[in-house]
Amino acid sequence: MDFITDFLYQMAPYVHFISFGILILSGLNIPISEDFIIVVSASIAATIIPENTIVIFIGCYAGALVSDWIPYSIGKFLGPSIFKIPVFEKLLPQHKIFKIEEYFNKYHAKTLFFGRFIPFGVRNVLFFTAGLVKTRFVKFLIVDIAALSCTSIIQFSLGYALGENYKNIFPYLDRYKMFIFIIFIVIISVIVVRKKYIKRYYKNV
Repeated sequence: MDFITDFLYQMAPYVHFISFGILILSGLNIPISEDFIIVVSASIAATIIPENTIVIFIGCYAGALVSDWIPYSIGKFLGPSIFKIPVFEKLLPQHKIFKIEEYFNKYHAKTLFFGRFIPFGVRNVLFFTAGLVKTRFVKFLIVDIAALSCTSIIQFSLGYALGENYKNIFPYLDRYKMFIFIIFIVIISVIVVRKKYIKRYYKNV
């Protein structure tokens, strides 16, 4: 990431455009940390060009938002064709897609909201799945904007406040990501177990 940091600092007057472009690449599952780009961009705004702070934030926000649309669009328009290919069809047969669709119809808002906080490529998988099961774009957009507003404002504010000391935040961000990831897994597990328990209960009644 040092190369990206140096590049962003060298191109400080255009960092809003560059951050926008780099963040879009993360939507293609290229291993680029969205959190890292937003924090570094905020640091540049604080230390080099404070007069461009709002423009830089808008560039980061827009790039992160568009990057979320990419996996959603791929899932919606290309997903059905992808899973007709024999290799992928075995990985995710039609009956499993129906189960996923049923789940998303019930819990899509919670899943997408909390999923937005999870790194490791999880959020892209969730957004792809949302598109695959034809989650309405307006619903997807509303939830995504709500979650992204939380994460981006917090990260940008912290990066701006720390300025040159922005690196101090990353150990804490990693812990927070892991904490959110664990909570997400626990919630999903509880929902699955509860659903199985209810089915067994009604079968035995």
